[in-house]
Amino acid sequence: MRTTLTTVISRSCAALLAVVLLAACGGKKEPKAPGIAKIACDESFEYIMEQEVNVYEYIYPKEDVIAIYMPENDAVDSIMAMGSVKGAVITRPLTDQEVNYLRSNKKVVHQQKIAVDALALIVNPANPVEILSRKDIAEILSGEVTRWDQVEPCKLGDIDVIFDHSGSSTVKYMRDSIMNGKPFGPNVSAVKSNPEVFKAVAANKNAVGVIGVSWVASDLSGRQKSVEELAGAVEKSDTTSMDFNSDVKVLKIRGNNEVTAYKPYQAYIFDGSYPLYRSVYMVSTAPGGTVTHRFYSFVTGFQGQKLIQMTGILPATVRPRMVEVQ
Repeated sequence: MRTTLTTVISRSCAALLAVVLLAACGGKKEPKAPGIAKIACDESFEYIMEQEVNVYEYIYPKEDVIAIYMPENDAVDSIMAMGSVKGAVITRPLTDQEVNYLRSNKKVVHQQKIAVDALALIVNPANPVEILSRKDIAEILSGEVTRWDQVEPCKLGDIDVIFDHSGSSTVKYMRDSIMNGKPFGPNVSAVKSNPEVFKAVAANKNAVGVIGVSWVASDLSGRQKSVEELAGAVEKSDTTSMDFNSDVKVLKIRGNNEVTAYKPYQAYIFDGSYPLYRSVYMVSTAPGGTVTHRFYSFVTGFQGQKLIQMTGILPATVRPRMVEVQ
């Protein structure tokens, strides 16, 4: 059942509770040996981080990385608790206060931007709407605009906005950057995961979903690349063109006072033409020589950045290029 988002969403768990839950839920697998890396990851980036973990463990079969997916606030709390979690993937760097606290407790702090993520707005292929402006999005999220025929002439009914999770960074971004902190309207709700957003939109002509672009830059219902293929691909310096899953339609978005609308392709994220984007950071408090630090170096290095590029979002250190396929 969805949860209606009508008020500003508070932090969902305290640091202690987050740490207690780490061993009980969300892990990719049970620890096999000492020296395992545990990474708390904003659940919006689950698809991306699974690729990173799988390829890393394929290349380094004696090392084990457990990615634990949770709301962003819980991921920050987990690393600040200074327990077994010594890595995090979040949409902001740690604050000076957080860094100073960790260092005062003799923790090494490394953090680096690893990607620029775009948020895609997806609708059912039967929806005739092709473009939304930032103003349109704000009015839909606030409940000022409640029907599709208020956006453009069509036979569709009430707009049903679907987020991935009430405590996700996607919700936070849209509330803070598009709504300027105002509450969502009663037409906004959340499911439990990004794949559920995808499924809900594919099944509902009136729905519009807000989802990380990596989730629609691949065919979730079709064949995925094997780990062996991914590991081979990250050794190459070429880039490939990406397209979006045909089970949903990705809308073009137009910035305020802009004439042209854009889809969230990497080149348009890179030059700022696509207006719904945010940075992604990786944080490590592990010393050198540990599995966590080696995994941090992998993700921030060439191979990890190439994997990010292959998921459809913009890596921090690999410049995109346009590829025309004849």
